[in-house]
Amino acid sequence: MKTPRSVVALLLALAASSLSLGGLAHAEPSAAAALPEQAAQPNIIGGEKTTVNAFPFVIAGMREGGGGPQGQSCTASVVGKRKILTAAHCMIDAKGAKSYWYGSDDLNVVGSEKFRTKVTDYKVHPKYAGEGGWQTGYDVAVVTVADDLPVPQDKWAKFASSKDSALTAPGKEGTAVGYGKSTGTGSASGVLKTTKLPINDADKVCQVFNIRVNPDLMVCAGYNDGHTGTCSGDSGGPLLVDGIVVGVTSWGAGQCERFSIYGRLTNEMGDWAHQQVDDGPPPTDGKFAIGVSPSAAKVKAGSSVSTTVTSTAGDQGTEKVELSASGLPAGATATFQPTTVNSGDNAKLTISTGSSTPDGDYKITVTGKGTSGTKTATLTLTVGDGGPQPGDLKLTVSPGSGSTRPGGFAQATVGVSGGSGTVKLSATGSGLPFAPYFSPPTVSGSGSSTMHVSAPFQAGTYKITVTGTDSAGKSGTAEYVLTVA
Repeated sequence: MKTPRSVVALLLALAASSLSLGGLAHAEPSAAAALPEQAAQPNIIGGEKTTVNAFPFVIAGMREGGGGPQGQSCTASVVGKRKILTAAHCMIDAKGAKSYWYGSDDLNVVGSEKFRTKVTDYKVHPKYAGEGGWQTGYDVAVVTVADDLPVPQDKWAKFASSKDSALTAPGKEGTAVGYGKSTGTGSASGVLKTTKLPINDADKVCQVFNIRVNPDLMVCAGYNDGHTGTCSGDSGGPLLVDGIVVGVTSWGAGQCERFSIYGRLTNEMGDWAHQQVDDGPPPTDGKFAIGVSPSAAKVKAGSSVSTTVTSTAGDQGTEKVELSASGLPAGATATFQPTTVNSGDNAKLTISTGSSTPDGDYKITVTGKGTSGTKTATLTLTVGDGGPQPGDLKLTVSPGSGSTRPGGFAQATVGVSGGSGTVKLSATGSGLPFAPYFSPPTVSGSGSSTMHVSAPFQAGTYKITVTGTDSAGKSGTAEYVLTVA
């Protein structure tokens, strides 16, 4: 949200600026983008705890090497079926493979997230100047993810355009939300928090940094003493006015002790972002709606695969919706848990194939029948060529090696394929202060988990054996080499 801690020096160097890590005069605090520290465990300064239920469009940005709990790096807003609105510097300046996790109020609780998806593409504003470009503006990006996000259309964030300039007039009250630090000098929190911030006249009160706050491209909110505001890890998160996202968290003072600066959306930046979001408006017929997330799945004959059926209430409010599926391939069955939902709730759909189910692509129609009518959604099922299957369990570790300082931490991604049912992960290595842990600790079918390794205080090279054991008792192993220097 505000300025990165240990990342401050890195970002400033990348920007080739003349700012120093130690900061400038009291009247001119050094500025930096609001990424979390890499070496800490990096939320909003002041404010109060909140929930995803209260802000159902808020989603956590994760990356390999991210300084927050489990690798949290930024905050963002769901604005479409597979579209996310965030800050450009979250994609350009922050290095490491990126993904998004949804549904957690506290990322310190392993497994608290309800959904994960990878980034398949992103676009930053064409006038963003590259690494360090947050200093000059246009700090906005639209991300496309691999799977349908489990957020009903009526809960997507509404965000501003050039028609909404009145929303950022000085004197308006904004609401900031994010997973970032709770103190300017503390470590990452990973706890979702919110706070209220006044919108300021940037030219009159916010020119206290060593770089200019450009009111044409930036929104200045908060207070000059920084007693509440955004901080590291809040980057890309929303600033809302009257329920509309008017800015994305961009930068602030190095210790989060001054105003919070946001990429402005009440101008052509918002217009550009709207052009990138092509999922279309929510349904307008006033009836309930259903969807499938993810909307595509792969499975080997003789195995099963699951997805989520989402539903949205219509104008008449909550109603009972009975679920069914048609278009199944030969030998396949569909099971809903539960078979009837209240509109607005979700259900788990499991497709089980037979050993003789033919390979191929199938369009499965999921139907919801309610008192107001019938709605359908489509699941594309691929049988063969991928997906979970019985057989040998295979593990991979990427990267296969890493290094850190004595007493430091390292992370790697463990990939799982094959096997049957749920795969439980563990790791051993002589000389380690305690066994590595995994988030999540189990993987269902083909998938991945993040391994967290605590390094010994003695320099050297340590071999770590990662083991996966599936529901049938079959196991597979992979190796990771940690260098401590």
